[in-house]
Amino acid sequence: SGQHSFTDVLNKAERPMLILGMGALLRSDGAIVLGTARKLAEQTNMIKESEGWNGFNVLHTAAARVGGLDVGFVPAKNGRDLEGIYESAVGGGLQVVYLLGADEIDMNRLGKAFVIYQGHHGDAGASRADVILPGAAYTEKNATYVNTEGRVQRTRLAVFPPGEAREDWKIIRALSGKLGKPLPYNVLEQVRERLARANSNFSDALDAVVPASWGSFGQEGSMDRSPFVSPISNFYMTDPISRASQTMAQCTETYLKSKTEQTGTHG
Repeated sequence: SGQHSFTDVLNKAERPMLILGMGALLRSDGAIVLGTARKLAEQTNMIKESEGWNGFNVLHTAAARVGGLDVGFVPAKNGRDLEGIYESAVGGGLQVVYLLGADEIDMNRLGKAFVIYQGHHGDAGASRADVILPGAAYTEKNATYVNTEGRVQRTRLAVFPPGEAREDWKIIRALSGKLGKPLPYNVLEQVRERLARANSNFSDALDAVVPASWGSFGQEGSMDRSPFVSPISNFYMTDPISRASQTMAQCTETYLKSKTEQTGTHG
């Protein structure tokens, strides 16, 4: 509303910035929170495209989500978001679920669906799966990643994948052939060329932050007055690799022990 005293601070700031975390967006009113944050950014000069300044930031809990948005990997028309997948799986309308390294979802809500898991380290998704397609870990492939800042980065293979594990794109390419719909990618460079066609960031902006164009997003409405909370309960185990790490297990044990031993005198 612009009535809070901090509004003056934002209006006078030369480079105002807002970092919006996923804890705020995962609420039932997340779309309204996002729309309200957009209006705040516009009203307090956080967006100065003529000066090359965009102070609006969304901090995702998974870096892969940023890369997915870059290539347009979102539900298409008549597609399902995560909640839609849950509802369809439990209701029996979804017979097969393909988890591509997806461990951060509620496996108990997949009903009786036939689950295919592709990934590594054997986390929650692998435990629920009917079929496991072993993928290579980040140290075992020449890969392209997008970090939470939006930088496109590439890594090089350090060791070869063990056993039957393969690079993810090779698994999908082989499966497409078995299904009679072979994808036209036989070498890694062809995959990278396709990425570049989907978004030029993957060819022109390696290890660089590309300014995003500003537009309309979010929804109008009144936000719930409940406080924002962090979506992360255990900082040391936020992905399959850290959950399989003895070092991170020790960090977790130390962290949880310190939390339970704290008293009022600890502030």
